[in-house]
Amino acid sequence: MDAHLELAARQDELFARWQLLGAGWSNATVQGRAHREAWRAIHPGVYTRVRGPLTRRQRLRAATLTAPSTYLHALSAADAYGFHEWSGPYETVVRAGSGGKRQYPGLLVARSGTLEGDVGAKAGLPIVRPERVVIEIAPLLREGQRGRAFREACRLGCTTAERIARALTGQRGTRSLAALCDRYAVIPYHRCRSDAESRGLEVLHDAEIPLPAVNVGVAGREADYVWRKRRLIVEVHSREFHPFAIDDLDKKARWEGAGYTVRYVWANDIYLRPQVLITACLG
Repeated sequence: MDAHLELAARQDELFARWQLLGAGWSNATVQGRAHREAWRAIHPGVYTRVRGPLTRRQRLRAATLTAPSTYLHALSAADAYGFHEWSGPYETVVRAGSGGKRQYPGLLVARSGTLEGDVGAKAGLPIVRPERVVIEIAPLLREGQRGRAFREACRLGCTTAERIARALTGQRGTRSLAALCDRYAVIPYHRCRSDAESRGLEVLHDAEIPLPAVNVGVAGREADYVWRKRRLIVEVHSREFHPFAIDDLDKKARWEGAGYTVRYVWANDIYLRPQVLITACLG
């Protein structure tokens, strides 16, 4: 099998000039094959034989193939991990070295002298560690976005508040992120099914309400927030996670039959009117 086909099979149908040169091809061979076979250039020296639109993963992969030892970082990395969506006009990558960022069509390249021990892979994509990504994007986000990215990074199991706090040591301009780590270190984000549930736990923590058990079974059905001693269940309702009214009625009947009071709060209220959640938990 030709080298470019072997590479494409491993790399989401993508391959790079520098890889082919490393496999023994000459520049003339690369140029000739690219012309004859009408390879499609995604970035200079990064090719695919795919004719249709690229997937999000392919666009991320293409960015990492623009040079050896190139890693997703900042916004593109946050998108790859899934804790902050990024669909901007360029991908963000980092390489070893010094100097400022350089902008190319569809690509923003940073340099760093501290990559050793701070890089790895996410589903096969070269990427910097999630703690570092949270720190990198924090100055780029508004307060609400920063809080959500922090929560989602923890909820999705990418990292923890403790690991982010350790990574912040010696970093400048990260006071707001350090405050989140200190304030919410005890919250079990990893138990949550949605950001609304994660944010709800922060609301309860700030209101000094004892935190509930999260997504645990009661009478054979899973409940969002459970205070067993108080025999109270609070469900965080959204159309995404509660689309079937008949299922909600079954759960409510089971829980009330087991002696629980059941209350409901809409996910949007947790963000816009947090007092609704506090009242539901105290009333």
